[in-house]
Formats: sequence, structure tokens, C-alpha cells
Amino acid sequence: MAKGRGTGGPGSARRARGFTLVELLVVLVVIGSLIGLAVFSSGGGQARELRSEAQRLAALIGVLADEAVLDNREYGLLLDSQGYRVLSYDPAQGTWQATGHERRHSLPDWARLELQLDGAALRLTGSNPREPAGLQPQLLLLSSGELSPFSLRLSERRTAGSAWLLASDGFALPRAEPVERQ
Repeated sequence: MAKGRGTGGPGSARRARGFTLVELLVVLVVIGSLIGLAVFSSGGGQARELRSEAQRLAALIGVLADEAVLDNREYGLLLDSQGYRVLSYDPAQGTWQATGHERRHSLPDWARLELQLDGAALRLTGSNPREPAGLQPQLLLLSSGELSPFSLRLSERRTAGSAWLLASDGFALPRAEPVERQ
């Protein structure tokens, strides 16, 4: 019996197949890219949450402005250092009332609000857990379609944190815009 090539007999020189250097490098690049994407997508959670808060607040102001015109009603936003709440004006009583469908929205502990009305900075105090007798909103959304001219900055409390700005001249609705770092 003659031995042929590739018979796999005990004396045959079988060549072991392994991975080439190029194949190993491609696998390492793919794994490195996946790890980089995972780190990138999980990192910056506070910045992403802050962007969502700013966009949520801009959308809320837009909805309230529309409701004010459609319902012929005056709305306001009462802001404090830890969040905000929606108020509506009751002309029968001549007072601002907390709306039933909107509770106070609290910001995360690491975020802060800074408000300017007509170019003047307002000091936002802490929230009062009890209902104060005379609620007075800082931002007004009127049935005429006008709103208070304001500039509202949402930012992380840390020094190099991200920040978003909502601003209105009193006629245009605000949009959430990122603040460029300096």
C-alpha cells in the first residue's frame, strides 16, 4: 500500500492551520472599536440627561404658550434652585394657582438653573415643600402669545460641565442650545 499525499497516516506531515497576523489584528481592531463605542455611549450620562432636561423645558414652554393662546388663559413658570412648576392665573380669585396636572419637576442634584429676566439675573432660592400663600411665577406665558423675555441656563454644577441655554425675546419660543465652553 503506497502512501499518498494527504492520507493522514501516522507519518504524514500535516500542516496546522492557525490565524495569520493580519486576521488577529483585524479582530483586535474590531474589539477595540466595540469597547470604545461602549465607553463613549455610557460616558457623558449627565451631559445627555442635561440636554434632555433642557429640551423638555423648551418643549414645555412651547406647549404652555400654545395652550395659553388656545384656552385664552395665562400660564407661568415658577422656578427655584432645584426645579420648576407650572402655574395658571385664576382671574376670579386674582391669584396664581398650581395646576392640577403639573406637579413640581425636580432637577437632579448635580444640575442648576440660572435665570435672567430682561437682562437682570434673578437669585433662585430653594423650593418650599409647603404651598406658599402667594405663588408668583418668574416666567409668564400670556394668552396674547407673548412671554417674558428671559435667558435660562441649565448647567452641571461641576466646573467643566456642560450647559444649555433657553432664551426668548418675548415673542419667539425658546430652543435648547448648547453653551460653548470657553
